[in-house]
Amino acid sequence: MSPRVFLIALLLMAAVGSAVGVVYARQQHRLAYVELTRLERARDELNMEFGRLQLEQATWSETNRIEQAATERLGMAFPQDADVVVLKP
Repeated sequence: MSPRVFLIALLLMAAVGSAVGVVYARQQHRLAYVELTRLERARDELNMEFGRLQLEQATWSETNRIEQAATERLGMAFPQDADVVVLKP
């Protein structure tokens, strides 16, 4: 085989190898972009859920709600004036 044919074959293989590398890199980029989009959508859904949970927590922690639960479920009540004892050092 002459050096010229060998060089042409070598360059052709290098061009094909380079083309395959470009195709592979583009496919990897597409897959990474699809994964990024999926993760961003999941992040947005989690942010919305977090906002709803913060609102629910704020609702459940309101003072009148806590007082109502303490009165109804636990039978708690504010002490009467006669039940309060003040200690002085």
